[in-house]
Amino acid sequence: QLFAYQDCKKSFSKKNMSSASRKYDLVIFGASGFTGQYAVEEMARVAEREASSGGGGAIKWAIAGRSEAKLKDTLRACSDQTKMEQLKSVPIIIADVSDAASLAEMAKQTKVLVSCVGPYRFFGEPVVKACVENGTNYLDVSGEPQFLESMQLKYNDTAKANGVYIVGSCGWDSVPCEMGVQFTEQSAPGPLNSIEAFYKMIPGPHGAAGHYGTWQSAIHGFAHRGELASIRKRLFPDRLPRPKHRLTPRSLISWSRETDNWCVPFPGSDRSVVIRTERAMRDRLPDRRPLQFFPYLQVGSLFNAIVMLLLGSVFGIMASFKFTRRLLESYPRLFSLGVFSHQGPSRKQVETTSFAMTFVGVGWASAADAGSAKDGNSSDLKAPSTRTVTKLVGPEPGYVATPICLLQAAMCVLRESDKMPKKGGVLTPGSAFRDTKLIDRLKSCGLEFTKVLVDDVSQ
Repeated sequence: QLFAYQDCKKSFSKKNMSSASRKYDLVIFGASGFTGQYAVEEMARVAEREASSGGGGAIKWAIAGRSEAKLKDTLRACSDQTKMEQLKSVPIIIADVSDAASLAEMAKQTKVLVSCVGPYRFFGEPVVKACVENGTNYLDVSGEPQFLESMQLKYNDTAKANGVYIVGSCGWDSVPCEMGVQFTEQSAPGPLNSIEAFYKMIPGPHGAAGHYGTWQSAIHGFAHRGELASIRKRLFPDRLPRPKHRLTPRSLISWSRETDNWCVPFPGSDRSVVIRTERAMRDRLPDRRPLQFFPYLQVGSLFNAIVMLLLGSVFGIMASFKFTRRLLESYPRLFSLGVFSHQGPSRKQVETTSFAMTFVGVGWASAADAGSAKDGNSSDLKAPSTRTVTKLVGPEPGYVATPICLLQAAMCVLRESDKMPKKGGVLTPGSAFRDTKLIDRLKSCGLEFTKVLVDDVSQ
């Protein structure tokens, strides 16, 4: 790796990291990018709410990127969009991922750095490295398992030693999933054995679309998926306990009676993130029974499911070879059937699109029925008997829900670090924010968590 980690010469305690000596509470890196601009707009709203709530005082924040001119244009555009004149005076920091000194200087100035610079496979590690070395908390919106897991492998020990939180996947990948899983566990009468999640994208009258950056990340994620096996072998040398009551993955095309919809396996990073959370929770609670989890995408009809699988197969094959990978990158609109482009979605598309997630948890009526992880293969372990269904709905995933999730997670780091793992480290959202009020924060920003039903699993 280009930025292979070297032992840090200095160690920073959490007290030093969060001290008043830092000029800013939060910096948005990559603010002039497509996702970054939406993050700036949301941050302006967050800062206004925090200042008026009296919960912890005004937030001191800045934006950062390579081009001062583009950053100034971003502030003007965001000011016009939000009607917040004060945005034009937000401080600017110049930093470039190819300039380690500039990244270090940026990191030294803030308590929390949120990075919107992707694909993280290419641009993520230098920023993580700068934050770990300079005692700065880091959050991003990566949905790239190779990046997320390699950062945990390389930097977890030193992040713990320096008392900082490095938390990836804090956007729609994978905060709604992680908090939905946690909400379902909280809603159940006893421990859960498994959860299936069913995602639904709901386009408005103007349709839905995505930006090229997401498309490019997906291309390289598929292209280099073979790297994951070796990373995981080193990161997780020990297997999780084998459950007696195993959750069998659904077929490539399946019918969900809970959602009355045809489904296909969800290709994103959520499952890998939840599994990492379960491993982290097991380190803290050795007797905890690891939760089994599989996510699916609702596609509306059997025809749509077949088409989606065919397109996914073509995409996977093309992403595997250099020449065809270049074609995918050069013609995103063509190969995504108009969904992805360099222009990204329009404001009308963003404002009228939404999502819904249904979580179906199966477990036991009480902890006594569930036993512990030590009983995993016990022949007298009772079968799961209860079903808990919850639902999470929210605004457009990529550019409305993502900044909300990212910045509310950042507020947890700033306001509730005493409720986070004491030692820091490279963490998932589920393990980092489990004991914070992140779900309540998301609710206050328009995400709705609902307990639908709890009944007998046989019904």
